[in-house]
Amino acid sequence: MRKSRIKASLAVIPAALALTAAAVIPTTTAANAAPLAPTYQRGPEPTWDSVRAARGPFAYATHTVSDFAAWGFGGGTVYYPTDTSQGTFGAVAISPGYVSTQQHVAWLGPRLASQGFVVITITTNSRYDQPAARGRQILAALDYLTTRSPRSVRGKIDPKRLAVMGHSMGGGGALAAAATRTSVKAAVPLAPYHTDKTWPEITAPTMIIGGSRDTVTQVGQHAERFYTSMTNARERAYAEVSAATHGTFTVENPMIGGLSVAWLKRFVDDDTRYDRLLCPAPVNTELAEYRDTCAHS
Repeated sequence: MRKSRIKASLAVIPAALALTAAAVIPTTTAANAAPLAPTYQRGPEPTWDSVRAARGPFAYATHTVSDFAAWGFGGGTVYYPTDTSQGTFGAVAISPGYVSTQQHVAWLGPRLASQGFVVITITTNSRYDQPAARGRQILAALDYLTTRSPRSVRGKIDPKRLAVMGHSMGGGGALAAAATRTSVKAAVPLAPYHTDKTWPEITAPTMIIGGSRDTVTQVGQHAERFYTSMTNARERAYAEVSAATHGTFTVENPMIGGLSVAWLKRFVDDDTRYDRLLCPAPVNTELAEYRDTCAHS
């Protein structure tokens, strides 16, 4: 009986050692796997049709911001996804142009919120505010979103993923905001105006969209020059929309909206699925010209 027990015990030892080794030594796949990068993909696989649509896949709600001096801007409207299953969202602040109110950029609120962003469209303190003042108000609006907005809003925001937009002098304000706060993830100035034509201090990925028939901020004097000057931007793009006037940017437009969605998705959400919509250059009769550094491809 004693010999039998010894033989039985010895027979178990190799099996036990094998199990121990398997537990201690990682598989080749696990040992060599790189740490997973955070992903902020929100929504289904994108197509040109999906980004051009007036509404995306997310339901959204709104919150009215009063004209309260402490906010640092003249009030506005917040549009935010109601979804609670996909984590937090990036946020975008948008300024209107000279003598305009938030209604002139309001079409972008539902469009971007339904694509998975928290958006604030603002009215400036004065309709006559210059681009530098509008830039400060854009940043104040981002600060409001991330620190002072209702919990139902700010709880949905990732404060590290913020972007700036604007039209006309508001677009110049977006340039100024991106130059001032280099932590913003993206900027999309629309038909921008600013007396300063050189922006080497901007490092954020920036898409400038102009209109080929814009007689207020002619692309050759404004949008193109801004694009060329942003030599330190990590990414930059210039899109010139065929037949677009200065007023085109104040109403629903599939091309302007689609490019804005794709750029923000790519650089605020770091969603590489949108690369193919931006680079190589999209071929479309609605674009008179498109340039992109394409360093992200």
